[in-house]
Amino acid sequence: MDVPARARIIVVGNEKGGSGKSTTSMHILISLLREGGRVAAIDLDAKQRTLARYLENRQAFIARNGLPLPMPEFAVVEESGLLHRPEAEADEATRIAAAIDGFSARHDFILIDCPGSDTNLSRVGHSYADLLVTPVNDSFIDVDLLASVDPDTLKVLKPSRYAVMVWEQRKQRFARDRQTVDWVVIRNRLSHLDARNKRNVGHVLEALQKRIGFRFLPGLSERVIFRELFLSGLTLMDLDQTGSGLNMAQAAARQEVRALLLGLNLVTDD
Repeated sequence: MDVPARARIIVVGNEKGGSGKSTTSMHILISLLREGGRVAAIDLDAKQRTLARYLENRQAFIARNGLPLPMPEFAVVEESGLLHRPEAEADEATRIAAAIDGFSARHDFILIDCPGSDTNLSRVGHSYADLLVTPVNDSFIDVDLLASVDPDTLKVLKPSRYAVMVWEQRKQRFARDRQTVDWVVIRNRLSHLDARNKRNVGHVLEALQKRIGFRFLPGLSERVIFRELFLSGLTLMDLDQTGSGLNMAQAAARQEVRALLLGLNLVTDD
């Protein structure tokens, strides 16, 4: 099933939880809506449903407060119930394609939030990416998601299973419609301190981006506000409209979100 070129597909994925994947997804979604984009979301992690629950919390907040906050359409694609693996994988691929096709005609962007594990749903989702965003925490635990690193020299030894999977799905994407994937690794929960670990992670990511073909950007710092916003389904981009206002730390965090959108080439700095 072909996907119309007018819908740009953003996939947010990795194989590790706790990296701020759903927070990143939500801020991308709402930022694009506030820029005037027509945006839909597909949650492929039907067990956790973190992005779906975030959006359901937003729906409830809108209903309680009567505020006209921008709200994307969204769908959840669940794992197949078929027992035979080839049939189950074909069923999942068909349902993902159908969800994408259903949104494509009336949206500019479709964001797909993938499970934090290696599943067929995740692999198929990655194969549709125009833009792949992989959040990692600023630590070597998360760098291990991308490659094995020598502990003494910090030299890259070999790509990880996830990096190999991304390479395979990029090939699938090119074979299907001759399109390439812009893969961006973002460093979330960055410390404000210039620690040695922070510098070393940066050096390794610089070496990795040339070897396995991604570019990396600063992501979102570790801030309590991101955890607090989940229950209301809000983002930093909503606080002015809700009457909460912004303190200095929140204003700085919103600038981080804006810088991320610019780095991902999703908005322009007009």
